[in-house]
Amino acid sequence: MKNKRFFVRMLFKAFFLQRGRMGTALLAMTLGAAVLSGLVTLSRDIPRQLGREFRSYGANLVLVPAGNRGFFTRADLRRAGALLPQGALLGVTPWRYRQVKVNEQPLMAAGTDFAAVRHTSPYWLVHGSLPRERDEALLGEEAARLLRLAPGGVFAIGSRAFTVAGTLGTGGAEEGFILLTLEGFAALESASLDGAAGEDAAEGGRFDAAECSLTLGPADLDAAAARVNAAALGLEARPVKRLAVSEGAVLAKLSALILLVTVIVLLLVLICTATTMLAIAAERRREIGLRKALGASGRDLALEFFCEGGLLGLTGGLLGSIAGFVFAQQIALRVFGRPLAFAALTAPLTALACLALALAASAFPVRSAAQVEPAIVLRGE
Repeated sequence: MKNKRFFVRMLFKAFFLQRGRMGTALLAMTLGAAVLSGLVTLSRDIPRQLGREFRSYGANLVLVPAGNRGFFTRADLRRAGALLPQGALLGVTPWRYRQVKVNEQPLMAAGTDFAAVRHTSPYWLVHGSLPRERDEALLGEEAARLLRLAPGGVFAIGSRAFTVAGTLGTGGAEEGFILLTLEGFAALESASLDGAAGEDAAEGGRFDAAECSLTLGPADLDAAAARVNAAALGLEARPVKRLAVSEGAVLAKLSALILLVTVIVLLLVLICTATTMLAIAAERRREIGLRKALGASGRDLALEFFCEGGLLGLTGGLLGSIAGFVFAQQIALRVFGRPLAFAALTAPLTALACLALALAASAFPVRSAAQVEPAIVLRGE
């Protein structure tokens, strides 16, 4: 017990007497741990954050009728939505299409849920407002130019009149569309169909496609699509490869960059800590020589240096993990505008990594101490 107390006192006294160099090593270890913790936290959460950012460019999964079936129902859509990862699902937007004529101009009319569109197509640039009533319409900018209409204008499709609520710019095919609410589209169809087909159209229960926006990487997105397809619900899930491949490429390059920076920072911390520990060992040559002359073994000296290094690594690792999370949180808030999720394992893992790093750095002064010759050192040579 006395030996243990003496060892602990000696250990803390070594820290106190060499607080300048130990402080430098502790600062280097803390900064390294902060960078390590921050980068690990960011690399863990960046796919989720970037997934949300990529979703601003449109949906990444499309549902279409399977086989020769020309449509799918609202019930099919609900069952498919239930098979998708709910925590990653931002929205599902159903679509219905029909070729129409306005003033003898052939155009494509589309019915959709404009509340859902806000989640799956946030990139839409609307001048005016989105339709809220069944007799309101949103005109693509190309369609508005062809019909010479602006927000507030009125046009007719067959016997039904619609008011232009706004115009839409997307840079895509939607600019040539007339977009209606699902109720307005169903009413348009029911006016031109008879019997059961007309009643079904009026209920808005049939869809030609649906867009799904999910914060998933390429592999998880393919797995989600395969799960829907395997359920044989009468519809087929197709990942939007253009978005999925681009997202995967960006994430892969970003992960490689984070790994490279992490390795470089850890090497710098190792070099700095090892250099500081070697300087400490050089300053304590007379002490080491005296202890050897009094009977201290190389194992005792190695244990002391490794304990000093381990204490340094654990302290720096715990302090750095806290600073690293604060650092990563600020980056996430400034870049993505959303906070990071705290991972409880990050702090202990960072501390263990710093402990291993400090023990590796302590191997250099241990080797230096083993080469000290008591007789030579005590003579002052």
